[in-house]
Amino acid sequence: MPHDRLRSFNKSILNPLILRVAGSPRSLFAVIHHTGRQSGKPYETPIIVEPLGEGFVFALTYGSQVDWYRNVLAAGGCTLLWHGRLYSLEKPEPVDVRTALPAFPPPLRFVLQRRNVQEFMTMKRQGDGKQTQGEEYVEFK
Repeated sequence: MPHDRLRSFNKSILNPLILRVAGSPRSLFAVIHHTGRQSGKPYETPIIVEPLGEGFVFALTYGSQVDWYRNVLAAGGCTLLWHGRLYSLEKPEPVDVRTALPAFPPPLRFVLQRRNVQEFMTMKRQGDGKQTQGEEYVEFK
């Protein structure tokens, strides 16, 4: 399946299914909450992230031209639901593959390498990088 067709399939079919469990304590996927840079509409997108330093590293599995990434860059931040906790993030910055890949557990690292994912981004937690008042635990049923 060509790259654009796979991305379209995932966006319309797979992502809504993944969103049912993404962000929960045991899920491989997190949920990024971002705002449309032109529409102002709120969006939720399942993504692959891991903690890194004072924030998180994001795998740009479809490259840097995807809407959620461009929305986050335009806004300068977003919120992230990861392992049942909600984080406010800021300062999106590209990061090289050599820095990013070691943050991912070996099975996920293998998949990212196999898919030849070369683009990653980091974002820091708002404030000093420690848990802030804005971070909260979210219950999943």
